Amino acid sequence: MEHRVTFKSNGLTLSGTISTPQGLAPGEKRPAFIILHGFGSTSNAGNVLTPSAMFNELGYVTMRFDMPGCGDSEGERGLLICHDQVTATRNALDLLQTFEGVDAARIGVMGSSFGAAVAVYATGMDERFAACISASGWGNGAKKFRDQHSGPGEFARFLKMLDDGRAHKRATGKSMMVSRYDIVPIPAHLRGHVVERSIIQMPVETAQSMYDFRAEDMVAQIAPRPVLFLHSAVDSVTPTDQTIEMFKRAITNCEMHLFYGTDHFMFAEGNERVHECVTTWLKNFFPVSGEPVKHHGH
Repeated sequence: MEHRVTFKSNGLTLSGTISTPQGLAPGEKRPAFIILHGFGSTSNAGNVLTPSAMFNELGYVTMRFDMPGCGDSEGERGLLICHDQVTATRNALDLLQTFEGVDAARIGVMGSSFGAAVAVYATGMDERFAACISASGWGNGAKKFRDQHSGPGEFARFLKMLDDGRAHKRATGKSMMVSRYDIVPIPAHLRGHVVERSIIQMPVETAQSMYDFRAEDMVAQIAPRPVLFLHSAVDSVTPTDQTIEMFKRAITNCEMHLFYGTDHFMFAEGNERVHECVTTWLKNFFPVSGEPVKHHGH
């Protein structure tokens, strides 16, 4: 069953959906996952709906929501401030902990791409999150952008865009708008995954926020809670070494899997090996019932 919900974050009303699995008995409590969408997207993206359905089928409650400035949520369109998204994720947890049928002590968070960076940061910051899954994520905004804008003169142009944005704000008091593809280049053959109602024009402050964001600094604080890192071995959008570096910083109860035959939008692409990997990891580290298998180190 799906339940439409709203909650407050930094004074804004955010819109979400909580889905409960079949067979949830009255009075029974199940573990849950909050599923975060990616860059300027919505909670109806394939990278959200597919894992949400998978978790529901496995017996978990799920919650998905539109970040501030996205989808049906309030906020300036396209103003995607990383720390505001972390706050929104923690506020979503406040709500989900009180929802009937949810085990408040066993709520994990999963995100893809931008959502993965937010998920890792939020888990490191807030010990109430019991587990974390990062798919196609990133941990160091500055290095990510340097690698994404790797052609001759491209990174210099990106930095100039940030400088021009600051100058524009000083001169006019207003934000300079830029294309999402000038912030995060996405090859033409993958742009079909940019779902309807995704933000195309964004304030340049979005790029600055991402440039300054360092989820990798929070990874070590997640231990001993379990974390799973997933990435395409050849990612056309976010460099794979972003996930490898986060994995290196983990202390315990951490796994990383790199996949050939899929790209940045691995869940939307329906890769069966990704599905099998996540299912096995859940059984071992965050099962619907019973105790997880004891693990040490990576």
